[in-house]
Amino acid sequence: MSVTAAQGFTAAGIAAGIKANGNPDLALVVNSGPRQAAAGVFTSNRVKAAPVLWSEQVLRGSVISAVVLNSGGANACTGPKGFQDTHATAEKVAEALGGGHNAGEIAVASTGLIGVLLPMDKLLPGIDTAVAALSADGGEDAAIAIKTTDTVHKTAAVTQAGWTVGGMAKGAGMLAPGLATMLVVLTTDADMDSATLDMALRSATRTTFDRVDSDGCMSTNDTVLLLASGASGQVPAYEAFAEAVRTVCDDLARQLIGDAEGASKDIRIEVVGALTEGDAVEVGRSIARNNLLKCAIHGEDPNWGRVLSAIGTTRAAFDPDRLNVAINGVWVCRNGSVGEDRDLVSMKGREVRITADLATGSESAVIWANDLTAEYVHENSAYSS
Repeated sequence: MSVTAAQGFTAAGIAAGIKANGNPDLALVVNSGPRQAAAGVFTSNRVKAAPVLWSEQVLRGSVISAVVLNSGGANACTGPKGFQDTHATAEKVAEALGGGHNAGEIAVASTGLIGVLLPMDKLLPGIDTAVAALSADGGEDAAIAIKTTDTVHKTAAVTQAGWTVGGMAKGAGMLAPGLATMLVVLTTDADMDSATLDMALRSATRTTFDRVDSDGCMSTNDTVLLLASGASGQVPAYEAFAEAVRTVCDDLARQLIGDAEGASKDIRIEVVGALTEGDAVEVGRSIARNNLLKCAIHGEDPNWGRVLSAIGTTRAAFDPDRLNVAINGVWVCRNGSVGEDRDLVSMKGREVRITADLATGSESAVIWANDLTAEYVHENSAYSS
């Protein structure tokens, strides 16, 4: 159930001293082949961290032999020095691994505070330690090492007839992605080329990571990578492979929402009856980002008026007098007005389900969000200290 579940991969997670608290903060994932195909998606934020810019450049070659990830510092908004540090990190990994590795095939990912240079005097020696610790059982250690405010590490895997897709993710805040969310490394021992990996990954992230919207804040460091070793010798049908990738992405995305900072409710927002899928996604995001509604859900108040208010801020096609809203299966709003008795709604459980029916077409989309709590405010006000 980790990034090393697939054959051909080793990983490690160690404490390099990047974090002041001494917790693990450096992870390494290595693809020993025979294939080293790769694909990736990154943040659509126009402010991109140095590791994102570096890894985008690496992926132009469609080959990644290793990924080095650190927590404890985002290396974002750090100017030319930050990019030089990323390059130096990749060079160090290639040197430490030896055996023909080169920096142009080493992806780099970072997470933590923005605007702080990484302590390279600790990070670079840590790479030697990580290389020495590489193991086919090191996936869990790697997942632990990339945590920041995460309370738990996040891994998933799916095994089919002779081949596997596995992965790890980190993320608990700043979850409002465009193509990806926070740091995710996926691996497979299926024998797939980079073009196939890219198609499967983009299809999967479009309906999983891209539809997690915890707090409306998009990271500068969002990275999702998919690596193929081909070590199983199996070439599955595309449909089966793409579904396995989507399943692992969906599992990890749900774990991200479940660990969102300070959250007490996971909110599943399903928009139905939309004219286009784009309309459904836009409406779902608007509902997910409505802070008044998020507060109401935290207080277990089925305040459907806030759902309609959120829908009304979008460009989606709808008639206000035909809107319907259900909360946990109770249609509290019918035709833009009062529906069933709101006292019938129970919101005691962790998961709250909102259905918004635009009554305009046949398209739909699901967005996952969470409630807004005092703990969330505390976590994000105290984080830098």
